[in-house]
Amino acid sequence: MQDRPTRHELLDAVLRFIEEELVPDLEGRLKFLARVSANVLRIVDREIENESAHLAREWAGLDGLLGPEAMPADPAAAREAVTRRSGALCDRIRTGEADAGPFREAVMGHLRETIREKVSVSDPGILERDEGGMQSPSPPSRPGRAGNRDE
Repeated sequence: MQDRPTRHELLDAVLRFIEEELVPDLEGRLKFLARVSANVLRIVDREIENESAHLAREWAGLDGLLGPEAMPADPAAAREAVTRRSGALCDRIRTGEADAGPFREAVMGHLRETIREKVSVSDPGILERDEGGMQSPSPPSRPGRAGNRDE
């Protein structure tokens, strides 16, 4: 591991080069691609900065929904385990367990927070513009289920 430059400083140096040296002299498609490249660097920087905290909060949310489980210490193993546990939550959602009641509210709260954190990495400007907040959608109508208005 290097002390200096840090990962952030390296990404920032490339970002500044793209924005200050390349973009002003480019036009059309190349200018667009340079701006996309600069945005990718910003996303990677935010991901590096926030990944551990985001993984820990998502894990805690999944613990609340699926029951406690020890989170792997290795970041790659933790990412894999979050994916596995999210799949288990999806299975429960598909079977209708989250269609109503307290479990639904807990799932919706977890999803709102998880999505908010993912968006804070990919495009934090969306959160700044979202004054109304993320609303909880109504439960889906499912053919053949009791209480379905279409039956």
